[in-house]
Amino acid sequence: MSTFILLFITNIAGATEKGGVGALELVAMDMKARGMYVCRTLSYKGVEFEVVEAPLEVEMMEMYKRAAEFWAELRVELLSALAILDEKPSSSQVWRLYWASHQRFFRHMCMSAKVPAAVRLAKQALLEDKCVVIGLQSTGEARTEEAGLELDDFISGPRELLLKFVEENYPLPEKPEPLQGEDSVKELQMKRHSATPGVSMKGRVRKIARWKPASDAESDEESDTDSGHESTESDDEFQICEICNSEEERKKLLQCSCCGRLVHPACLVPPMTDLVSGDWSCHSCNEKTEEYLQARHAYITELLKRYEAAWERKSKILEIIRSMDFPNNPLDDIIDQLGGPDKVAEMTGRRGMLVRASNGKGVTYQARNTKDVSMEMVNMHEKQLFMDGKKLVAVISEAGSAGVSLQADRRAVNQKRRVHLTLELPWSADRAIQQFGRTHRSNQASAPEYRLLFTNLGGERRFASIVAKRLESLGALTQGDRRLVYLFLASLSDKNDLAGPSLSAYNYDSAYGKKALMMMYKGIMGQDSLPVVPPGFSPAKEYSIDDFVARAQAALISGRIVESDMHDVGRFLNRILGLAPEIQNRLFELFVSILDLLVQNARIEGNLDSGIVDMKANIVELQGKPKTVHVDEMSGASTVLFTFTLDRGITWESASTILEEKQKDGLGSSHDGFYESKREWMGKRHFILALESSASGMYKIVRPAVGESVREMPLVELKSKYRKTSSLEKARSGWEAEYEASSKLCMHGPKCKLGNFCTVGRRIQEVNILGGLILPVWGTIEKALSKQ
Repeated sequence: MSTFILLFITNIAGATEKGGVGALELVAMDMKARGMYVCRTLSYKGVEFEVVEAPLEVEMMEMYKRAAEFWAELRVELLSALAILDEKPSSSQVWRLYWASHQRFFRHMCMSAKVPAAVRLAKQALLEDKCVVIGLQSTGEARTEEAGLELDDFISGPRELLLKFVEENYPLPEKPEPLQGEDSVKELQMKRHSATPGVSMKGRVRKIARWKPASDAESDEESDTDSGHESTESDDEFQICEICNSEEERKKLLQCSCCGRLVHPACLVPPMTDLVSGDWSCHSCNEKTEEYLQARHAYITELLKRYEAAWERKSKILEIIRSMDFPNNPLDDIIDQLGGPDKVAEMTGRRGMLVRASNGKGVTYQARNTKDVSMEMVNMHEKQLFMDGKKLVAVISEAGSAGVSLQADRRAVNQKRRVHLTLELPWSADRAIQQFGRTHRSNQASAPEYRLLFTNLGGERRFASIVAKRLESLGALTQGDRRLVYLFLASLSDKNDLAGPSLSAYNYDSAYGKKALMMMYKGIMGQDSLPVVPPGFSPAKEYSIDDFVARAQAALISGRIVESDMHDVGRFLNRILGLAPEIQNRLFELFVSILDLLVQNARIEGNLDSGIVDMKANIVELQGKPKTVHVDEMSGASTVLFTFTLDRGITWESASTILEEKQKDGLGSSHDGFYESKREWMGKRHFILALESSASGMYKIVRPAVGESVREMPLVELKSKYRKTSSLEKARSGWEAEYEASSKLCMHGPKCKLGNFCTVGRRIQEVNILGGLILPVWGTIEKALSKQ
C-alpha cells in the first residue's frame, strides 16, 4: 500500500512539474470542485495600486556609474592578485563571494536611489491628510556596527559592504617569517643532515649498548655473539681523522654537528687550541650554511616585497573606496528627512539608530529603547504611537513588523488613509503579500494606497521578476488562477486608469524569457543574427549597431559567456545590474524586445500558455445545453462540456464609429484611418483600421474578421505593408466582403489542409470548454490534444 501511495505521489509531482503553473491551477480547481479545498482572501475593493518609476537623479547616476566601473576594475584586480599567489585559495569561493557582494551592493544602491522619490511621495501624502507606511527589508544595522559609533554623518551601506568584502577577501600572499638568532641557524644545519646514517638529530654518534654477561638461560649461540659486541665497542674507542687519515682516540677528535666528519683540532686551518663546548661545525658546512642563508634571505626578501606590494594595493583600494561618494543608509536617511525619530515610528529588528545631532553637525548612535520601554516592547510602543496619530509616518521591516497591524482601524485614533510605499521587495511572494497585508485588514475605515517604487534601471527588474514568478504559482495553487493574486496589484478603485502596470509584467524568468536570453546572447556573440534591431538604433546605421554589440560583449564578462549563462535569466539580470546605467538599460531593452517578439508570435500561433483566459468576442452564444461527460463516484462532482460560438468580427459600421469618435475627441493622428494591403493574398487585398496607441510610434490594428489585434504595429511597418485609402466607398466594399467571407473560411481559403479545424482569420469560431472536475479526465484530454 505504501509503495502504491509513493508511486502515486511521484506521478502527481512529475505531472505537476511538467505542466508548470497550468498544472497547479488544474489541481486547485479540481480540489475545489470536489469540495476538498477552500482558500479565501480579503477583498481588495477600494485598494489602489501603482508601480511608480523613480528615475535616478543626476548625482545618483554619477555615483552608480562610478560604482559600476569600480566593480569592474576590482574584478580585474582580483584576477591579478589570484594569479601571483603560489598557494592559490579556492577561486570559486572568491568569485562566489564577489558576485554575492556585487548583488547586495547594487541592491543597496537601487534602494538608496529611490529614497528621494519615497520622501517626496510621503510628504505629498501628509499634505493630503493621509499617513504613510514605508516597507523595506534591510535596515543596515550590521553595517552601522562595523563602522563604529563616532561618525560625522550617516553611514553608507554600500561603502561598508564593499570595504568588508575587500578587507576579508582580497587575496594576499602568505607573509614570510625569516629565521632569527643562532638557534635557527643550528636548526637549519641539523635539518640539512637529519638523514645522515649514524648521526643523531643533535649531531652526536649513536651510543652502542655495552656488553653484559649472558644469563644461564641463554643459548650458546647468543654467547658466540658477545665477542662481536666487545670488538665493536673496541672499534668505537678509536676513529680516523678525515684530514691526516691517522687513527686516534674518539674523545680526542672533533665531530662536525652538521656533516658528522671527525678531525684533529690541530689539523684544522687555522689549528684550534681552545676547548670546544657544545656543537661545532666545520668550515665547509659553515660556508654551505652561509650560502643557504643568503639565498633564503634573498627569497624571503622577495616574498616580503610581494606581500608588501599586495598589501599596499589592498590599502590603496580601501582608500579609494573610502574616498568615493556613496548614498547614506536608506532607513536613517528617510527618518532624518521626514522629521527624525520624533516624527517617524520605526518597527524594525535593529537595536540602535543613528540620530543627527541637535546642532546639525555629525550624528550620534543611541539605543531605540528608553528607561520606560524595554527593547522587547519598543516596536509595539512605536506601533501604538502611530495608531494614536502621534506619529504619522511608520517604517517597517520584515523582522520587526511580524504580527503588527497598521490598517486604518475603526477602533484606533488614527483612521487616516494609509499610503503604503514599498521601497524594497522581499524575495518571496508570500512575504510580499504578508507585508502588504500590514495595512490592509478587516474593520478598516479606508483601504490603503500601494505605491511600489522601481528605478529606471533594467537590472532591478531582477527582484521584481522573482516575486512576480512566485506570485503566479501562489495564485495558481491557492485560487486555481495565476492571475488572482495580482488583484492586490491592480487598482479596483475609480482611479484604475491611473494605476501603473501590474507586477505580472515583470515575470521574465519563464520559458520564453530563457529562449529570448539565448537568442540575445547568440546575437551578441556573433553566432546568429539578432531577431530585432537594438532599441534606439536604425537598420540603416549598421556601424552604430556593431558598436553596440562590441560594447555589449565587453560589458558581459568581457565577451566570455559560458553555456550555462545562456539560459539563466536571473544571472543575466544580476550581471547587468552592475553595469553603467546607459549600457545596462540598452541590454535590458534588447532582451525585452526579443521576449515581446517571442510572446507575440506564440500568441498569434495559439501556443501561448496564459492560464485561465477570458473569451473576447463581440457575440458569445452557448450552443445547446451543457453535457455531463464524467461523474466522480466518491464526491459526485461532474465534468461538464460547454460549446460556445464566438463572433470576433467588427462590422463596417462599428469600425467607422470607432474612427469617428477618436477624431471627434481630438486625440487622433494624421495616420489614423483605413488602409489597404499593398500585396494581394488569395487574389484579394485586405483592409484594416489603424489607430495610434498610447505607445509612441505604435498603432492598434483592427481587422474585419478578428477585431483588434493583440500585437501593435510600428508606423514604419504599417507604411511598408499597407497604403492609406482615401476612398471610403472602396474601403467599405472591401471590409464588408472580407467580413462576410471570414464567417465560414479561414484566411487560407477553401483549400486549407486543416479544413474546418483551422481558425486563423476565421470570424466565427466554435469553442469547447470543460468545466467542473478536470483532473480525472486530464489524461484523455492530453491524448486528444496530441492527436490534433
